[in-house]
Amino acid sequence: MNEPTLRPPPHKSAYIFPNLLTAGNLFAGFYAIVAAMNLKFEYAAVAIIIAAFMDGLDGKVARMTGTSSRFGVEFDSLADLVSFGVAPAILVYVWELRGFKRVGWVAAFLFVACGALRLARFNVQVATTEKRWFTGMPIPMAGGTLAVTVLFFQHMHAGGRETSGVLFVLLTYLLSFLMVSTVRYRSFKELETKPHRAFYLMVSVIILISLVAIHPQISLFSLAVLYLLSGPVEPVLMFLLNRTPGRRARLARVPDETHRHHPRGEQRP
Repeated sequence: MNEPTLRPPPHKSAYIFPNLLTAGNLFAGFYAIVAAMNLKFEYAAVAIIIAAFMDGLDGKVARMTGTSSRFGVEFDSLADLVSFGVAPAILVYVWELRGFKRVGWVAAFLFVACGALRLARFNVQVATTEKRWFTGMPIPMAGGTLAVTVLFFQHMHAGGRETSGVLFVLLTYLLSFLMVSTVRYRSFKELETKPHRAFYLMVSVIILISLVAIHPQISLFSLAVLYLLSGPVEPVLMFLLNRTPGRRARLARVPDETHRHHPRGEQRP
């Protein structure tokens, strides 16, 4: 019988690669703050999107190379708070919210505070929660939603109006609430553990990138809105389709009547 081959421990230098990506995430977030303060809103929004891309890569690289560490988790959380908490809050405050005075800066502060609470809760519950789901909207998606909304409004030349300002105030408060809520959002991490779906996943990513390349502002905004709505809407749809997770779990625990062993001569009801 062949003994299972043990994976050798990673070299100490390998731990630098995911942390370099996290540092790139932090750099992009800091640049977004500087760009927003200099009224370069498009640059700031793009920098936040780049930070989100790097944030998605660092965890995958750490898992692939076996270099996950507690230091990396804490470093990633601090970088996320800057890139997806502080940077988007300053961006939307300078873009639209400061015209609403106290209501505006309170909305920006609440977004940062709820983002920090969301990260703290995630770090505490990461070992006990189901990996297929996020409890509350992830802060990278919340910050990215604000960034792509700025890009969309700028592309449509709809910024600077009273109606757009009200929408940004409401959106900022809504995202703050969703981050600290118990609404479940899909993490899509199960796709990483299903090699037989790798080909279809690659094709889907290529199609998605192609669609985004045609109209980046509209495509990214549409994807962000769909993900935002997926959390509250998906359980309702599953309930209406009689396919709630709780019902499926109960059905899975009930043995099939047709497969039960019946003594000879006993009639089935």
